[in-house]
Amino acid sequence: MTIEKKKNGEELTVSITGRLDTSTAPELEASVREELSGYKQLVLDFSNLEYLSSAGLRVILSFQKIMNAHGTMVVRNVNETIKEIFDITGFAEILTIE
Repeated sequence: MTIEKKKNGEELTVSITGRLDTSTAPELEASVREELSGYKQLVLDFSNLEYLSSAGLRVILSFQKIMNAHGTMVVRNVNETIKEIFDITGFAEILTIE
């Protein structure tokens, strides 16, 4: 997994390439969580996300809870496979997906 962060004023965009699973979810959480307090909007760009496991879903949910307290979170560029996971798990009802 590769994590790329772009900062633009009060918006943090995090682009993820590869797999978000049990072995990579802790890396994403550690990399992003420490920076969230300084931003009003978090954008997760999943253009190049190939796989998402339950560990990845947990991290996404934790980001959503943090951002609910002081801003917003948007998930962008979701492929059909990831969209299906969001639909099946009910995350499509919780997240803002563009």
